[in-house]
Amino acid sequence: MGKVVLKLGDDISTDIIYPGRFMATVLPTETPQYTFADLPEFNARLKAGEFPPGSVIVAGDNFGCGSSREQAASGLKGPDLVIVARHFARIFLQNAINLGLQVVICPEIEANEEDELEIHADRVVNLTREESFAVVPLPAARQAILVAGGLVAYTRQRLLDERK
Repeated sequence: MGKVVLKLGDDISTDIIYPGRFMATVLPTETPQYTFADLPEFNARLKAGEFPPGSVIVAGDNFGCGSSREQAASGLKGPDLVIVARHFARIFLQNAINLGLQVVICPEIEANEEDELEIHADRVVNLTREESFAVVPLPAARQAILVAGGLVAYTRQRLLDERK
């Protein structure tokens, strides 16, 4: 269960998530400090560690559009946020999966900041509104990468399994 800490609309670009002026910073341990830097109040709360792991950002269509910068996904992964969106931009979605960022495709999601959400494999339940919304499941291969914690962890585990 997680609380919605930020509600966004459609077409949230990677430049909004992780502004281009910080592109020189690529270490996953450093990228979270610049996530949503142009939303200063939210950025300050994020840097202060105000949001517990599993806190949720809800967005509309085309979340992560624009450039293919991986920092947008790593900046969200650092504080262990969950992104529930109606639709994700293709490259952002793959970057998020590769990094192990929990993403949920939920085309009909309705939620406001402070709403409590319960995320299941097949639905998102908004406990505040007492409503349930269907989830578009990720293909099995992508889901396996997410469950493993990202592509590096998935590949490492597969290699170890092959040695047995």
